[in-house]
Amino acid sequence: MTGARRERRAPTGSAANPERLYVLTGGTEAAERAALDLVTLIVARGEAPPTAPPEQAALLRMCATPLSVAELSAYLNLPFSVVTVLLTELLAARLVEARAPVVRSALPDRTLLEAVMHGLQQL
Repeated sequence: MTGARRERRAPTGSAANPERLYVLTGGTEAAERAALDLVTLIVARGEAPPTAPPEQAALLRMCATPLSVAELSAYLNLPFSVVTVLLTELLAARLVEARAPVVRSALPDRTLLEAVMHGLQQL
């Protein structure tokens, strides 16, 4: 053969190794997962125990400040379903807290706040 022969490399990431994803989740069924959606904010309540798997330890480190489940999935390069299973285990162990996102319409109107501030300044 003439010329350089190229080797095919397996794609990196979770799509390349579905067995790894099964091991990460421990074969957990969908019914056992916490009800989390993409915009649920996750906050760590403590540090990872020494026995925590690397992925859960990474989740706890990243969640020192609130992050959405979608962000965690992207940063870890893992599917949403796998991150949900990992977070379910952390929620059961009370190592993380799930919070509903702040809805923009739930915030007070800026003009109302300015009117209250103006009224207080007049006192």
